[in-house]
Amino acid sequence: MKLDTFDHAIVRALQSDGRTTNAALAEKVNLSESATLRRLRALEQSGLIEGYTAVINQQKAGCPVNVFVNITLERQEQAQLREFEQAVRKVPEVMECYLMSGEYDYLLRVVLADTADFERLHSQHLTRLPHVARVHSSFALRTVQKSRELPLR
Repeated sequence: MKLDTFDHAIVRALQSDGRTTNAALAEKVNLSESATLRRLRALEQSGLIEGYTAVINQQKAGCPVNVFVNITLERQEQAQLREFEQAVRKVPEVMECYLMSGEYDYLLRVVLADTADFERLHSQHLTRLPHVARVHSSFALRTVQKSRELPLR
């Protein structure tokens, strides 16, 4: 989908405040309310805007620890990849999972309460995922940069 300057402005405004009213959004982007709503619906229908969600404070939700987990599978056969991916989607602590190139097959970001919580996750879930050969974990000491806004070009 080709975005013009108004579409960019709408998306930028919604990335910073997804709860803004259509009237406020229209004022921010200098369009009429009906034109803004029409463009917004087109952005949603195109799939560029996938949905709206609340941003929850990770610390206050009781899961302040971020652990990055590298997973190596026994083999990289399509059936094993599918089985692993289906199983990892069921682990609620896994916030993100990426199929990777390089030394490891998958990179996961998991959120937890503390190191004891990680030990539980490791023994009860990560090592029991199908076809896992090796698990390598790194604890994030602190977050330096975390953006929820995609750079639009």
